[in-house]
Amino acid sequence: MGSLDFALTVAGIAYGILLIAATFINNKFIGAFRLDVMFMPKNHSASTRGVNLVAGLMFIGYNVYTLIW
Repeated sequence: MGSLDFALTVAGIAYGILLIAATFINNKFIGAFRLDVMFMPKNHSASTRGVNLVAGLMFIGYNVYTLIW
């Protein structure tokens, strides 16, 4: 795996962790990276935060799979 591939994989894992944190932590910095805010700008609420948990787990899972494979 090249160094750019490795850097992108680590960045993907970090973004997945950030999305999982956005599910539980209410912060302006973390809130800027929430997927439900990006894709549902008028309808986001506390009940749509679960989207970030699922997406974060998917990001981490895919990037760990890429890192191992």
